[in-house]
Amino acid sequence: MILSMTGFGKAVKELSNKKISVEIKSLNSKQLDVNARISAAYKEKEMEIRTLLAQKIERGKVDVLVAVDHGNEAASSQLNVNAIEKYYKDILQLAKQLNVEPPKDMLSVLLKLPETIQTESATLDEKEWETVKATIEEALKVFQNFRKQEGKMLESIFTEKIKAIAHLLKEVDNYDTDRIDKIKTKMADGMKKLDAPYDQNRFEQEMIFYIERLDINEEKARLGNHLNYFFETMRNESSQGRKLGFITQEMGREINTLGSKSNHAEMQQIVVRMKDELEQIKEQILNVL
Repeated sequence: MILSMTGFGKAVKELSNKKISVEIKSLNSKQLDVNARISAAYKEKEMEIRTLLAQKIERGKVDVLVAVDHGNEAASSQLNVNAIEKYYKDILQLAKQLNVEPPKDMLSVLLKLPETIQTESATLDEKEWETVKATIEEALKVFQNFRKQEGKMLESIFTEKIKAIAHLLKEVDNYDTDRIDKIKTKMADGMKKLDAPYDQNRFEQEMIFYIERLDINEEKARLGNHLNYFFETMRNESSQGRKLGFITQEMGREINTLGSKSNHAEMQQIVVRMKDELEQIKEQILNVL
């Protein structure tokens, strides 16, 4: 089953005096890259939160928000007068050294500096943490369902493109025998135009050697196997984005070899169409978990 790396999930739970909201969203990335914005009240649980996310999300560029809304009851806070006074003196001294005017809105500047406002942090209640954890897990469920829905869309695209390549591969058979006959005729006509004696046995040996080099049966068989393996992997395994990427690389090698060996205009056109379908797969495979 295909899962997309693109996902979104949100969950909200209300306590008696506050509302906890969790929001998770992700985009494709080679590794797990979590950017967590966690309310100060739950900062002590950040590592536990990250571990929980890593177990479920696996891979992707992830933004996580764990926020608390106290409603009309504002969080208890107070000004850090000592820090403000120190900042004020430092700014005046620096302005004097640089021979510039101090900021006109000095108070506004001071209040934006670190540690000028202190918020009282109560010890995190275990029951409240269980509620926060449950909210995160609920958001993760919504997030995973979103990934599954996006994955179904990707699976539909891959199925269409793989079937298209398989159909084009069958079209190659329509020209394979014809191109060999044309090559033999062209080589024989070329020898006749030389109007000089030549060893017929040697000529036939060289022709067989040349035609063997243009044989594409192995490439067709390997490409067919890769197409089947892609289907099998896509439908029976999870978290297979990298594996599917490797399979598409192998498919690309076989298609390129078909093109280099074709020596036939119509076959080369088919190869170009195969490459077009494969490129569209490669674009979407980047978003598979």
